[in-house]
Amino acid sequence: MAEPARIPDSMTLPELTLRGVIIGALITVVFTASNVYLGLKVGLTFSSAIPAAVISMSVLKLFRTSNILENNMVQTQASAAGTLSSIIFILPALVMMGHWQGFPFWQTLGLCAAGGMLGVMFTIPLRHIMVVKSDLPYPEGVAAAEILRVGSPPIGEGKGAPVGTAATAQREGSQPKATGMGDIIKGAGIAAVVSFAASGLRVLGDSISLWQSIGAAVFRLPMGFSLALLGAGYLIGIVAGLAMLTGLVIAWGIAVPVLTAMGDRAADMSIVDYATGLWSSQVRFIGAGVIGVGAVWTLATLFMPMMRGIKTSFFALSREGRAQAGAAARTERDMSGKWIALVTVVLVAILVATFVSFLKGEPAAQGSIGMLVTYAVAFAFVFGFLVAAACGYMAGLVGSSTSPISGVGIVAIVLVSLLMLALESATGLLGSQAGVQMAIALAIFTTSAVVAVASIANDNLQDLKTGWLVGATPWRQQVALLIGCVVGAIVISPILELLYNAYGFAGALPRPEMDPAQALSAPQATLMLAIAQGIFTHQLNWLMIVIGMAVGVGLIVLDAILKRTCRVARMPVLAVGIGIYLPPTVSTSLVVGAVLAWLIERALRRRAERTGQPYDAFAEPHIRRGTLMASGMIVGESLIGVLMAAIIGATGNEAPLALLGADFASVAEWLGLAVFAAVAVWFYRRVVVF
Repeated sequence: MAEPARIPDSMTLPELTLRGVIIGALITVVFTASNVYLGLKVGLTFSSAIPAAVISMSVLKLFRTSNILENNMVQTQASAAGTLSSIIFILPALVMMGHWQGFPFWQTLGLCAAGGMLGVMFTIPLRHIMVVKSDLPYPEGVAAAEILRVGSPPIGEGKGAPVGTAATAQREGSQPKATGMGDIIKGAGIAAVVSFAASGLRVLGDSISLWQSIGAAVFRLPMGFSLALLGAGYLIGIVAGLAMLTGLVIAWGIAVPVLTAMGDRAADMSIVDYATGLWSSQVRFIGAGVIGVGAVWTLATLFMPMMRGIKTSFFALSREGRAQAGAAARTERDMSGKWIALVTVVLVAILVATFVSFLKGEPAAQGSIGMLVTYAVAFAFVFGFLVAAACGYMAGLVGSSTSPISGVGIVAIVLVSLLMLALESATGLLGSQAGVQMAIALAIFTTSAVVAVASIANDNLQDLKTGWLVGATPWRQQVALLIGCVVGAIVISPILELLYNAYGFAGALPRPEMDPAQALSAPQATLMLAIAQGIFTHQLNWLMIVIGMAVGVGLIVLDAILKRTCRVARMPVLAVGIGIYLPPTVSTSLVVGAVLAWLIERALRRRAERTGQPYDAFAEPHIRRGTLMASGMIVGESLIGVLMAAIIGATGNEAPLALLGADFASVAEWLGLAVFAAVAVWFYRRVVVF
C-alpha cells in the first residue's frame, strides 16, 4: 500500500468537529491523570502525542465519515492537555510549604489555562520559520504524523482527492494498517496488573536496596520495579539513560560515601537513615546545581534561534505580516495577528485576576497588591515569551519528552526570587516572617505560570509539525490547542487534590497517621521550594550548589569533547543532574528501560543485516510497537495509581486492599524483582520477534 500523501490545499475536509472535541476531552482526562501521577511520583512526564494519535484513530474508525485531519485535531487537543500537567513540577510546593491546604479550583484553573494558552499564542508566529522552513527533526511530531497516515480511514473518492491517498489503496483492494491500539492495551494491561499487585494487594515489592558500609562510608545498590519507568526509560533512550546512570553513580557511588565517611553518625541512627538524610539535605543540591547550569547553557545555545523567533513574532503582527497571512493558502493560514493580540490581552487579564485572587486576603501583602501583581504578571509574560521560542526549538531538536522544562522552572524560580528581593524597599514584604512566607508563595505561583507557558510552547510546535505533514489547517489546529489547554486545566486541580489526600507529598501529609514512605516525592517541586526558601532566608546550601555547578561545567566540556570525537556517545548535562536528584530506585528503573531499548536496537540491526534490508525500513514497525507498548505501560500504571488514590481517599485506609502484612515485605521485594525481570524479557521478545 502506498503511503497517503499530504492533503493538498485545494481539498477541504472536516477538521475541528464537535465529536472530535468530545473525544479529545475524554482522552485528555486519561493522559492528564497519567502525567500528573507520574510527574509527582518520579519527576518525569511523557509526550502523549503518539498514544493520543493511536487512541484517536481507534475511536474515530467507528465513524465512517472520519478522516485523517479530524484525527489530527483530536490528538492535538489531547496532547496539549497532557503536556500542561508539567505544572506539577512547581505548583505542589505551595502545599508543601503550608500556604495551601489543597488546590483551590479557580486559582489553579486560571493559572494553568491562562499560562498554557499564552504558550500557544507565543509560538503561533514561530510556526512558519520553525516548522515549515526548519530542518529540525521534531521526533514525536513526525512519528505521530506517520501513525495518522497509516491508520486513518480512507478518504472518499471525489473531486480533489489526492493521488496516493488511502482511497487509491481501497480501490486496489488494500486496507489501512492496524492503528496499534492493541499494543497500547497490552502494555497498559500488564502494567496495570503488576501495579495493582504491588500498590493495591501489596504482594509484590516496588523496589529493593542493598546497603553496605566500608569503614564509615555507606554505599547503596538500589533497584526499582516500576513498569511505567521501564517504559519511560525505553522512550528516552540509551544516551539519556547512561547520563542518568552517571548521575546515580555521582550521588551514591561518590558523594554519599564521601559525606558519610566525613560525618559523624549518631549511635542510635541506622546507616539507611543516615545516608538517606545526607542525600536529601546535601547531595540533591549538587543535582540542583548541575540542572541549573544545564538549563542556562541550553538557553544560551538557543539564544540566536530565540532572537529569530522573537523577530518573527513581531513581523507576524505587522501590516506586511498580516497581509501575507491573509493571502496564504489553507495550509498556511495561522490565527490572524489581530486575534493573537486580542486573545493575549484577555489571557493577561485572566492572569491579573488570578494573581489578585491569590494575594487577596493575605495580611502581609496588603498595601502592595497592585505592585506585586504587576511585577508577577509582567515577569511571567516577559520571561514566558522569551523561553517559548527556546522550548519550541528544543522540542523540535530532541523531542518534547526530553526538553528541559524543569530546568526552565529552576532558572525562573531563581530569577523571580532575586528580583523580588531587589524590590524589597518598594514593597516592604520581607519585613516579617509572614511576609517572607508570602514572598516565597508568590515566587512559586509566578514560576508556575512560566512553567505552564513553557510546557505548552514545548508541545505546540511538535503538534503543528504533525499538522503540517498531514495537511491540516493551522488556525484550526491552534484553536484545538487552546481547547486542550482549557480542558487540561479543568482536570488538573481535582486530580492533584485526589492524589494529595490519598498519598500526601514529601514533607506534607494531609493527615498525621499517613505513612510517609507512601508519599509522592514530587522531586522538582521539592527542589524549587528549597531554592526559593533558601534565597529568601539566606540559608541556601550554596556549597553543594556550587559543587554541582562545577560538575555541570565539567559535564558540558565532556559532552562537547564526545560530540567531536565520538559519533554515538554523549553526556547530556540535564540528564546527569536529574540522575543525581531523583530517588535512586527511580533512576535505576529508567536506566534499565534505556538499556532495554539499546539491546532491542542491536538485535534489530543484526536481523536487518542478516536479511539484507535497510535498517530504518526493517526496524520501523518494531520500533513503533515498542513505543506504543512503552506508552501503554506508563498509562496503565499511572491510572492504577489514580484509582488507588480514589480508593484510599474513600476508605481512609492507607492499604485498604492489602492481602498480607508487613512481615511479607522482604519476600515481596524479591517477587517484585522476578516479575519486573520477566516483563522486561517479554517486552524484548514482543518487540524484536515481530
